[in-house]
Amino acid sequence: MKKFVSILLMIALAALAACSNTDEESANHSDATENKDETIVFGQTSWTSTEAPTQIAKQILEEAGYDVEIKLLSQPVIFEGLQSKEVDIFMDAWLPYTEAELWNEYQDDVQKIATSYENVPLGWVVPTYVEEDSIEDIKENPEKFGNEVYTISPGAGVVSISEEVMADYNLDAFELMPSSETAMISTLDQKINNEEPVIITGWRPHSIFEKYDLKFLEEPKENFKYDNVYVVGYKGLEEDHPKAYEVLSKWSIEVGDLEKMIHDYENNDVPFEESAAQWIEEHRDKVDDMLGK
Repeated sequence: MKKFVSILLMIALAALAACSNTDEESANHSDATENKDETIVFGQTSWTSTEAPTQIAKQILEEAGYDVEIKLLSQPVIFEGLQSKEVDIFMDAWLPYTEAELWNEYQDDVQKIATSYENVPLGWVVPTYVEEDSIEDIKENPEKFGNEVYTISPGAGVVSISEEVMADYNLDAFELMPSSETAMISTLDQKINNEEPVIITGWRPHSIFEKYDLKFLEEPKENFKYDNVYVVGYKGLEEDHPKAYEVLSKWSIEVGDLEKMIHDYENNDVPFEESAAQWIEEHRDKVDDMLGK
């Protein structure tokens, strides 16, 4: 009799476990089904520091069942898109300093969702073989640098602050040279290969700090300040796309992880799609937690 009862108990426990697994699978399937007709739109600049995290987030949200679209836009247009809800998410907002102007204009319509990483430097960068250590120093011999400071596209926070620096330090002999990030780095490559002095606008994460020996010029008036980098979305995203909001609210990443992805992309031709998938595989526990698994 006892043996019979034991067998019945084992059968009951097995059935309960099976039901539990079925319920969990059903819940996961239900989430994917619920989100499958929803499209999340990421605004993405051409900066590699934006491309890498955007690709990771894209693949995570696709795993959650969303269709995902990435729109390549300038930073000001991304904030306009967030305001109009034509863009849902931007993965690379530098606050409270670098993009203060954009934030002040759009903060009534845009919200922070998560902190990607903290205390990242940006400013004017030179090779370490350059003797000058500060922006005050470069005033003494602007011709040495061809009277130029190379930067990225107009409208970016680092460009706006650079314009303030030019005025603040009376750098009338210098000209700010806006271009794409690719063109700026190409100029840096050429100058370093010829061991020539050069000034660019730089920030971390960026692969140039792995590839070359560089230093930030000291900037005593502190126009450039250390920022946190945030994921932002439009206000109301948590109501329109609650699962996507919940997933990305748990987002964070190490600066070193991004710099490795950027370096592999630029030097080993590893697509961000591939390195993003690898990051997800290596951080499976974190991603599962984001997905609520």
